[in-house]
Amino acid sequence: MEPAPLSSLQEEGEGEPAAAAGEDSSAFSAATVPPRPATHHSLHKYAPLDWPAYLDEERRVAIPDTDDVFNVYTAGSEGPVVFCLHGGGYSGLSFALAASHMKDKARVVAMDLRGHGKSTTSNDLDLSIETLTNDVIAVIRTMYGASPPAIILVGHSMGGSVAVHVAARKEIRNLHGLVVIDVVEGTAMASLVHMQKILSNRAQHFPSIEKAIEWSVKGGPLRNIESARVSIPSTLKYDESRECYTYRTPLEQTEKYWKGWYEGLSDKFLSCPVQKILLLAGTDRLDRALTIGQMQGKFQMVVVRHTGHAIQEDVPEEFASHILNFISRNKIGPNGVEIPGLIKKWGH
Repeated sequence: MEPAPLSSLQEEGEGEPAAAAGEDSSAFSAATVPPRPATHHSLHKYAPLDWPAYLDEERRVAIPDTDDVFNVYTAGSEGPVVFCLHGGGYSGLSFALAASHMKDKARVVAMDLRGHGKSTTSNDLDLSIETLTNDVIAVIRTMYGASPPAIILVGHSMGGSVAVHVAARKEIRNLHGLVVIDVVEGTAMASLVHMQKILSNRAQHFPSIEKAIEWSVKGGPLRNIESARVSIPSTLKYDESRECYTYRTPLEQTEKYWKGWYEGLSDKFLSCPVQKILLLAGTDRLDRALTIGQMQGKFQMVVVRHTGHAIQEDVPEEFASHILNFISRNKIGPNGVEIPGLIKKWGH
């Protein structure tokens, strides 16, 4: 459940909807979204693609003393860890194409958050920011122990909020960078009143995975057909009773957590004591706190043109170059350099 573009409101069909009457120009207006790619009637171009063409391994990370098992995709064997957190309703495979462009210079890890993808937990509907934050910290500790390599947290939308909360907790050793993709507190909070309408107006059931992939690029949030062919299947489940595919994550049932994802996010982001970059798909998305913070040089901002909300999927090669340049510019290496005073006592 994203501060997704309101352009997602249309059902199956070509073209963009007009902005709602009286709606201000904003990050969610149709005018900010580029035209959708031309599509063909053949479903062959929407056939699913397997993730091993882009990633190296799939791991099941069982959290000690719990029933929670998180699915994690990895790619690469050298360099710092680029730890990726997807948005609400997406999956770790949202980063598959980008990972294929980064894995020669970095180790990419993309987890399926609670209630998403192949992860299984004792309560898949608990998408509170506290639980999601604890999950990520637990996965990093389980994977790397008390001495992790240099880590850059990367989060898209809801996952961007989780990344900020993880960084703000100051419990991850060797955390050197924070990358937030297309989420700003001001616009996200303003969009929440539209969310149930957005969710109810999207296509709900699909006769095949191919049809779901087709909708995702014609009426849904994505612009890159190849990425959709990799990532969309992991966001679906088959409903035996209705004999169709529907969404793996029932976002409409998690409304009580939405406000907590974004409230206070800008100040928390600015206060994180690591190098930061904010990637945006539009220029009108900074709220007051971030505008001031950018003027003070507290973070780097990059506007990625000609893309929708899921920058990492729509332009994966360009996205990867921004991440690798961030790593190079900040001299983040495989072992990293601990920052004095940054780490709280490591506990299990």
